[in-house]
Formats: sequence, structure tokens, C-alpha cells
Amino acid sequence: MSKTAIYAHRGANREASENTRAAFERALTYPIDGIETDVQLSRDEVAVLWHDRDLKKLGLPGKRIDDYDFHQLKEMDFAAHFSGAQPECVVTLREFIENFGARCGLLLEIKNRSWEDVARHEMKVRQTLALAESVGEGVLVSSFNLNSLIYAHGIAPDFPLVLNLEPEHTVNDARRALDAHPFLHGLCVEVSTLDTDMVELVRERNRSIAVYTCNTDAEIERALMLGVDILISDVPQKALQMRDR
Repeated sequence: MSKTAIYAHRGANREASENTRAAFERALTYPIDGIETDVQLSRDEVAVLWHDRDLKKLGLPGKRIDDYDFHQLKEMDFAAHFSGAQPECVVTLREFIENFGARCGLLLEIKNRSWEDVARHEMKVRQTLALAESVGEGVLVSSFNLNSLIYAHGIAPDFPLVLNLEPEHTVNDARRALDAHPFLHGLCVEVSTLDTDMVELVRERNRSIAVYTCNTDAEIERALMLGVDILISDVPQKALQMRDR
């Protein structure tokens, strides 16, 4: 239980606008072990941090990160949807790694979209790996897109890569993934699928297991009792309190 690392989901996203400098700095006022964030590409191929498929939260429904060049994104207020927040411009992956890579662990989720061509997927992987490798230890790269992880492994065979599983994925899906792709460092599973069978499978393969997104007392307690390696939470302070007591 005490070995479970607590990662703030997109920073302290209930206290500041997610994936902004304020959210990351706020998260680090707690003794967290790491921060999870999301990587996308602007239209002109700058890696930036944003989770959603669109920009509805910024008052731009139907528009996406890759509809805009980086200089345009910099002019937008990425904290506009968070009540009372000071304006925040978009954070680049480079800025994030340079400012937070030495301060805590990082989990970088590469967001690949169905409308993007493969070349953009691969560009995103290359940029993420190049920046992540500059930090050294303490950085993991994850994706729901297995092909992106296979491509990443071809570029950086020793880099720790984590496959994210959807809520509908079962322990049998996890087993097939680990058997077919032994290079995987581990799995990141949705909290509703976390059980003894899932954890035992990962441990049998000598791999790591992360879980998203544990927010209720029951979810956090289950993850802690099962001894996951990384617990990702929107309320990292609660997870820390439960772990440490």
C-alpha cells in the first residue's frame, strides 16, 4: 500500500484549470509522486497539453487543437472554463518537461485521434520520446493506441511504454496484449476493471499497473489494497491521506 505512487490527473484539476501551469503548480503543493498529462499536436506540429477531442471548454465547439497553429493557440485562454481562474495560455510539452520533469514523476499520455493520419501519430510519438528522454528516469509514456506504442518501441526499445485500456477491456484483453507485446512496461486500466485477476496477471508478467481515475473513497481504497504501482486521481490530496494513514 505504501508503495503506491499518487499521480495528479492533469494536475490539481479541481483547484485550477486542467493541464495548465496553475494546475501543475497547485498539485505540487501536495507531496504527490507524479503528474499525468495529455499530449496533442497543433496544426503546425507543436506538441501541446490538452485532453479533450474538441475545444468546447474554450467556447469553440466543433473546433480542435489541430485546427490551429501554435501562435493562435497561445492567444487563447485555456483557463476560461474554470470559474475565477486567471487567464492561461496553452502549455507546450517542452515547457512542461523543462519545468516539472525534475520535480516529480511524469506520465505522458499521447492522444492519437481517428481523423489524424499516421504521419501525425508518428510525429507526436517522436516529439514526446525526444523530450521525455531528456529527463532520464521518472517519465513514462502511455497511449490507448497500441500501434503508436509499437512505433515508439521501434524508436526507443528501452523506454518504458504503458498501454492504456478502455473500460470495456477485460483481463483477457490485457493478457493478449501482454503476451503479444512483451516490450510493454505495463498497463493503465480503468478503475471499474481493477480487480485481483487483473493485478495478478500483471504481476505474473513482472509488469507494472496503473489505474485511472480513482476519486471516491471506495475506488482509492481498492486501488491501494490491491497494491497498484500508480494511482491517478482528480483528488490526489485525498489519495495521499488514505495511502499514508
